[in-house]
This record gives sequence, structure tokens and C-alpha cells, in this order.
Amino acid sequence: MARSDLLGRLADVSEEAIKRLSDAPGADRALGALNSMRDRVDELQKRVRGLEDLEKRLAALERKVDKLGKAGASGATAAKSSGTAGAKKS
Repeated sequence: MARSDLLGRLADVSEEAIKRLSDAPGADRALGALNSMRDRVDELQKRVRGLEDLEKRLAALERKVDKLGKAGASGATAAKSSGTAGAKKS
């Protein structure tokens, strides 16, 4: 019973505090700024999620390039050695 009285009193006090804040001068500007900031944070979250996907794709492409570079380097070395061995001297 005492707990419900405490919660009721807390609810009453919080409602009164919200009412006082809304009646304060400049409260509408502060509320507008907070709403604007919320929208900007939401947009930032969307962009960051997009960056995570791009980072994964970039990592996969870097691994492919490394594999191709290693395979191409060993193939290029073999082509150079076989190309110089078969060349005719004048």
C-alpha cells in the first residue's frame, strides 16, 4: 500500500514538473531542438549501418585482390623466366 502511494506521488510530481517545463519560456525552442537532434541521430544511424555493409564488401574485395595479386605475381614470374629462356640472341 505504501509503495503504491509512493508511486502515485512520484507520478503527480513528474506530471507537475513536465507542466512547469512546458510553460517555461523557450521550452518550445528547446523541444524543437531536441526533436531535430533526434531526427539527425536517426539519419546518422542509418548511414553508419550502410558504412558497415560497405566495410564488409571492401574487406571481401581486398581479399580477392590479394589472392589475384599473389596468383598473378607467381604467374608473371614464371612467364618472365620462360620468356627469357626461349629468347634468341642475335
